[in-house]
Amino acid sequence: MNRLFGSKAAKPKPSLNDAIASTESRADGVEVKIRKLDAELARYRDQMKKMRDGPGKTAIQQRALRVLKQKRLYENQLAQLQQQSYNMEQATMTTENLRNTMATFDAMQTANKEMRKTYGKIDLDKIESMQDEMEDLIEAANEVQETLGRSYGVPDEVDEEDLQAELDALADDLDAEDVGADAVPSYLQSNQELPDFVDELPNHAQAEGANAEHGEALRAA
Repeated sequence: MNRLFGSKAAKPKPSLNDAIASTESRADGVEVKIRKLDAELARYRDQMKKMRDGPGKTAIQQRALRVLKQKRLYENQLAQLQQQSYNMEQATMTTENLRNTMATFDAMQTANKEMRKTYGKIDLDKIESMQDEMEDLIEAANEVQETLGRSYGVPDEVDEEDLQAELDALADDLDAEDVGADAVPSYLQSNQELPDFVDELPNHAQAEGANAEHGEALRAA
């Protein structure tokens, strides 16, 4: 029959997450039952407070004891379910950590293979030769720059003391020129007497006037 119609597909086994969810659901149901028993015990306790000793109170006590036993059973079951859920969660965490560890190891192993493959293509002798060639080219370029920057007509060796003495002499000359430029002219100094030519011309002016008159007389003759 199985060959003609085929067998039913096998159900997949529940995972740890499914088992944890189922266990937590059962634990929630047990907690609901415990809360109902607590409410019933509270009602019996209130009734016994109002009753006197006798057959009625004894019957209530028996019911309360029966409910209390049920509560203890459910509490034990709840503790077992919670412990099972905790164990499965711990197993899930351990499994996840192992998976991460294996994934990390695989990634590192793959990277190691790639590094070996890459370094296998590198020739250290070629690299050293290239470095030497670059060093030679840089030295040649520096020599070219020094040659192009050569100065003409300037002595190679110059005495720094002579340069400093020349610089000091130049500074003294500049100071002297500044003093001469700032000096007050002699005719503006206070100790010089100003010429009194309000009524008569100065001597050089009189001489120029006399020469002009003599020239006119000659031209008239």
